[in-house]
Amino acid sequence: MQFLVYILVYPILWVISVLPFRLLYFLSDVFYVILYYIIGYRKKVVTENLKLSFPEKTSEEIALIRKRFYHHLSDMMFEAIKSITISEAEMHKRYVFTNVNEIHKLEKENRSIVLFMGHYASWEWVFILQTHVRHKGYAVYKRLSNRYFDALVKRIRAKYNSYLITTKETFPTLIKAKQDNELTLNGFVFDQSPKLSRAIYWQEFMGTEVPVHVGAEILTKRLDMVSLFLKVKKVKRGHYEATFTDIIRNTKDYKDFDITNLYLKRVEEQIQEAPEYYFWTHKRWKHRGKKPQ
Repeated sequence: MQFLVYILVYPILWVISVLPFRLLYFLSDVFYVILYYIIGYRKKVVTENLKLSFPEKTSEEIALIRKRFYHHLSDMMFEAIKSITISEAEMHKRYVFTNVNEIHKLEKENRSIVLFMGHYASWEWVFILQTHVRHKGYAVYKRLSNRYFDALVKRIRAKYNSYLITTKETFPTLIKAKQDNELTLNGFVFDQSPKLSRAIYWQEFMGTEVPVHVGAEILTKRLDMVSLFLKVKKVKRGHYEATFTDIIRNTKDYKDFDITNLYLKRVEEQIQEAPEYYFWTHKRWKHRGKKPQ
C-alpha cells in the first residue's frame, strides 16, 4: 500500500517541482485558500497559540498574523516540493548565508559544530549550507511513516552531503564520527515540545513556561563541539538570508541550560520581529501548567 501511494503521488510532486517559481507560487496561492478558508487546517490551534503569545494584540491583529502565517506555510510546502529538482545554483540565489566565513574558521580549528535553529522562516532549504563547507552534515528528524517517501527525503538531503538521523541514532552516530576524527555539522531544530515524560527542563517561552528540548546542549558539551545559532530572515517570497550568531567555542564553561536559554531567546526575538513566519500549527504550549511540583 505504501508503494502504491508513492508511485501515485510522486509523479505529481515531480511535475510540480519542475514548474518555474512564478507558477509554483500561483499554486501556493490557490492552496492557501483551500488550506485556510476551506479546510481550516489547525486554525483553532494557531489562534490559541497566537493569543497566548500575544495577549496584548487585538482580534483583528491576531487574524492578520494568522492569515499571513498560512500563506507562508503554503509557500513552505511548495518550496519543500521544489527541493526535489531545484538546482544548486538556484538554491544559492535563494538561501544566502551572510557570514559563512565563521564556519570556515571552525574548519581550520578542526571543530565540529552543533547548529541550533528554530521553526522559523525556512528550515527546508538550510541544507544548501553543506555546499559551502567541508563539514559532513547531520540533522535529527522524525522518520516518515511511508518508507518510500522517507527514502526520498533522505536522497534529497544527501545531494548536499547532509544525512538525516533519528533521535535514537544521534549519539551513537556522532560519537563514532568523533572517534573517526570526522568533522561534522549537526543541525537541531530545537524549539518544539518534548514529550512530557521526557521533560527534564522547563523555561518561559513567549511568556509561558513550557518543557524545552535540551539534547542539543547536552551533545555539544559531551562531545566538546562548538555551538551556534542560525538566525533566518525571510527577505521576500522564496528568498531567505541566514546569519550565524552567538558562537560558543567553550560550551563546558556554561552552566546547564544557559546555552539553550540563550538560543531560545533568539527564537523569541525572531518571532517578535515577524510572527507570521513561525510554525504556529505545532502544539508548542500543550504542556503549560503541567510542570511537576
